Amino acid sequence: MSDAARLGSVSVVIPIFNEAQNLPALLQRTEAACRQLGLRYEIILVDDGSRDGSTALLCAAAQAPGSRFVAVLLNRNYGQHPAIMAGFSQARGEVVITLDADLQSPPEEIPRMVSIAREGYDIVGAIRANRRDGWARRLASYALNRLIRRVTGKSTADYGCALRAYRRPIVTALLQSRERGIVPILANRLTERITDIEISHAPRKHGLSRFRTLYALNRLYDLAATLMTAPLRLLSIIGGLIAMAGFCMGLGMLLLRGLLGQVWAGDGVFTLFAFLFTFVGAQLIALALLGEYLSRIYQTLRAQPGAVIQQVIGASSAARDEFMP
Repeated sequence: MSDAARLGSVSVVIPIFNEAQNLPALLQRTEAACRQLGLRYEIILVDDGSRDGSTALLCAAAQAPGSRFVAVLLNRNYGQHPAIMAGFSQARGEVVITLDADLQSPPEEIPRMVSIAREGYDIVGAIRANRRDGWARRLASYALNRLIRRVTGKSTADYGCALRAYRRPIVTALLQSRERGIVPILANRLTERITDIEISHAPRKHGLSRFRTLYALNRLYDLAATLMTAPLRLLSIIGGLIAMAGFCMGLGMLLLRGLLGQVWAGDGVFTLFAFLFTFVGAQLIALALLGEYLSRIYQTLRAQPGAVIQQVIGASSAARDEFMP
């Protein structure tokens, strides 16, 4: 039997933060989509410190007789990507699907994602067609996607869409790694077998989007942490350009003074600027190199968990390992 054909169980991981109004439809639609798979499945609901009654709904769904839901309760709010990693730590499926709880990305695409993963792809991403978000969010998403693709060299088109499929070896590698950050970026570093599909995108019906100025800034910090060495290398490039400009300016002043006299040297002012530019550029290069070394040490030594799981409610470990048909 081929490796692709052995993908006989599926885990769906959904991070949830204050989505009580969306939960009834989310649970019903996700379970209906999973039933179409004809495979063993589980749906892992990660409560990321909700304060609106979502926790009680998740626990009730996980405790229902014959439930395929597993509620993973975090002790506080950590953010989307640490919550996804917490869900990965509990997932048992050979294909792991991630999904947002706001229902803007349709759960009905789960069977198609699994089918494409079974063709041999390690990661299946989703591209949101005809996005129903505001212009500011679309513009920010476009800029971040362009930046990530340029820095990482990966062709994934929509890093902001949480609907993605991961094969078990990728999930295992992510859990074994000490690195923390944006899950799709970390995962894409581990394989070249990646593909994307287009999905429909619906407007949010209930609740408020988490896209605010503070949230956008947090995502930028996450991006900088995930692409740890890229900003430092950019700093090194900028320093090199400044140093080169200073060197060229100094050389030009020297030639003009020798050919046309002291007046072209500006009584030494331009020469001072040239030395200053060269010195500042060299400092930036040295700072970037030092930061590169420190970041590698930091990545090696950092071992704290991304999130603390307070409680897991749902099927027993033995039943989940067997994935009751």
